[in-house]
Amino acid sequence: MARLDLTGLCKAFDTSQVLRDVSLTIDDGEFLAVVGPSGCGKSTLLRVIAGLETQDAGQVRIGDRLVDGLPPKQRDVAMVFQSYALYPHMTVAQNLALPLVMRDLSRWQRMPFAARLSTEVARRRAAVQEAVRQAAGIVELTPLLDRKPRQLSGGQRQRVALARALVRQPRLFLLDEPLSNLDASLRASTRTEIVDLQRRLGVTTVYVTHDQVEAMTMASRIAVMIGGRIVQLGTAREIYRRPVDIRVAQFIGTPKMNLLPGEVARGAIRIAGAAEVLTTLPLLRDGALTIGIRAEHLHLSHGPGPGALRSVVRQVEFLGAEALVHLQPDSLPQVAPLAARVPPEVAAGLAPGMTVGLTLAPAGLHLFDSEGQRIARSGADAGLPPETPARPLAAAFAPAAALAAR
Repeated sequence: MARLDLTGLCKAFDTSQVLRDVSLTIDDGEFLAVVGPSGCGKSTLLRVIAGLETQDAGQVRIGDRLVDGLPPKQRDVAMVFQSYALYPHMTVAQNLALPLVMRDLSRWQRMPFAARLSTEVARRRAAVQEAVRQAAGIVELTPLLDRKPRQLSGGQRQRVALARALVRQPRLFLLDEPLSNLDASLRASTRTEIVDLQRRLGVTTVYVTHDQVEAMTMASRIAVMIGGRIVQLGTAREIYRRPVDIRVAQFIGTPKMNLLPGEVARGAIRIAGAAEVLTTLPLLRDGALTIGIRAEHLHLSHGPGPGALRSVVRQVEFLGAEALVHLQPDSLPQVAPLAARVPPEVAAGLAPGMTVGLTLAPAGLHLFDSEGQRIARSGADAGLPPETPARPLAAAFAPAAALAAR
C-alpha cells in the first residue's frame, strides 16, 4: 500500500486548461472520492496519476517515490475503467491472469510449450493461476472462471474488472466511474461490495464519479472538483453541512440547496424585500448576499402568518419515507421554486395550488458573498450546524404536522 501526494498539477489540452494547480494528499489505505460535474477534470486527474497522461506542471509521488516520467506499468497502480475493458475472446480466468502473465513472464515463457521445458516457468504459471483463484474468490467469481464476458451480466463484468485490477496486488487502486453502466439497484449493491473489498484489502483508493451519492456513501473523504480545481476537501458530513463555496452547496445534496437573495443592514440579515430578520451578524458589512438553506430546514405552516413567506405549492413528490414539496414564494417570483423536505403524512394534506406559510430555520442558514464564498458566522460557524432543524422564527407558527390534520 502507499500514500499518494499530488503537488501543483496542471494540464491543458490545446487552449483548454483542464487541471489547475491540483494539490492533494491521500493517506495509506484511504478511500478518497473525487466528485464533480462532467468536464471538470476528474478523469484527467486519474489518468495523470496512472501515467496515461503527462502533466504540464506539478508532481505525482506514490509512497516515497516520485513517479513523474515513469510509464504506467512501472507505477504499480491498477485502474478500472467505466467500460470494463475486458477482452471478449478470453475467459474470465484468462482476463484475470493477463496482467500477471504480461508482468511476470517473458515472451518465450508465454508460449504453450514453455512450461514443459522449464520448471521455473511451470512454477511461475502455477503462481499466476493461484493468484487468479484468490482474486476470483475475493469477488465471488470462482464459478464463472470458464465463461466469456458476453455470458456475464453487467454486475459480473464489473467484478471481473475489479478482480483483474486486484490480482496484481497494486499499491494504488484507481476507479474511473466504474458503476455508471449499471442499473440503479445493481449500482447500490456493487457500491457495498467495493467498499467492503477496499476495507478488507486496505488498498489506497481514488474513486472518480459524478454521482454524489456514490461519493458520499463510499468514501472516507471527498474532494469536490469544479473547473479543474479542488474546491473543497473533507468528509461527506463536513461538505454537506458546511460548504465553503456556493457551487459546492448546489452540487452536494439532493435536492440541491435552495438559494434566496438576501440583504444586510446594520448586521440584520433579511430576505431581499422582506421585513422579518432571519438572523444577525453584527460584523457583517451592509449589502447584498445570497442565503442558502437545505430542504430539511424549511418549515411549513397552515396559511401564511407573521414572518412567514406566503407560498404556493407547485408540486409534491412522494418518496416513501419522506416527501419533497416544491413551493413558489409570492414575493419572490424570480427565484426558482424552493424544495422543502417533509414527512409523508404532511405531504398527504397538500396539493398543487394550495397556499401555505414558509419559514426558514435560522441555524440552518448558509450565507455566501457576491463571489459565492461562504461567510463565516463566528461562533455559530465554528462548529457544524446542529443535527436537528432549529426552532422556526415565529413560535406562533403551527407545526408542519398540523397540515395533515386539516
